Amino acid sequence: MTGCGYARITGTDSIITVEIKSVNSRYLDLNVKMPRMYSRVEEKVKALLGKYTTRGKVDIYISSEALPGAEDAFISLDEAYLENYLACLKILNEKYGLKDDISVMTVAQNRDVFTNVKSTEYTVDELWERLSEATTASMEDFFKMKQTEGKRLGEDILSKLDIISSYVDIIEKAAPKVVEDYSKRIRERVEEVLDGKDIDETRIIQEVAIFSDRVAIDEELVRLRSHIDQFTRIIKETGNEPCGRKLDFLLQEINREINTTGSKCNDADIAKVVVDAKSEVEKIREQVQNIE
Repeated sequence: MTGCGYARITGTDSIITVEIKSVNSRYLDLNVKMPRMYSRVEEKVKALLGKYTTRGKVDIYISSEALPGAEDAFISLDEAYLENYLACLKILNEKYGLKDDISVMTVAQNRDVFTNVKSTEYTVDELWERLSEATTASMEDFFKMKQTEGKRLGEDILSKLDIISSYVDIIEKAAPKVVEDYSKRIRERVEEVLDGKDIDETRIIQEVAIFSDRVAIDEELVRLRSHIDQFTRIIKETGNEPCGRKLDFLLQEINREINTTGSKCNDADIAKVVVDAKSEVEKIREQVQNIE
């Protein structure tokens, strides 16, 4: 589900900023960008996010700004990294013929060439303590936005389910007419062929009964209403629990029953209603992909 979160916390010696952005995805795809000194707590960030989301392509951006006069404001060159970085730039120049415009300022734009002089002195727990407040606050903000978006989506989906239910009512009322029209047509054809001779009523009743059994959609409509009721109940009662995959499965079943209904009822009026119902199902399908 789409969403974003932001937090900026001022600590004793630094300002931690955490920003989260998420777009729709069937699975959880997480990317974390943070200063190298905090790389050891990346798994803790991912674990914390797992409490707030289960689906989506999520990007987390973490930055740390040392306060003036703080010990952590002092940095040094990571010479091993710098040498490897310059070697890679040289390959770009020689192998691919790219313009050689390497300067102090262009190299300095890669912030990984610098390292915090005290970063190695912190334990994983100490590093996490510096990040956890801002990270948690940004995820809470992210979660609230998702809740708001989820509520809006739920209301829209429920309105579309009401439309589908109204189509089911129309089909249910129109279904008996299919058998009545068939009975009328077969009687007219028999009368035309026999031209005034006695009609075998038993045979006509048998033919109509066979046809009626073939086009009966009572079971499909019962299952369809049941699926719609379950879908509605999940949206209204799930709360903060993930429900996207359940809804996706139920929607497949709803679509299956609508298709079966359309194929069994060989009637132009019902076929039109079936097409309209499938159109609403497709609209819901697009939205369900955005729900966890």
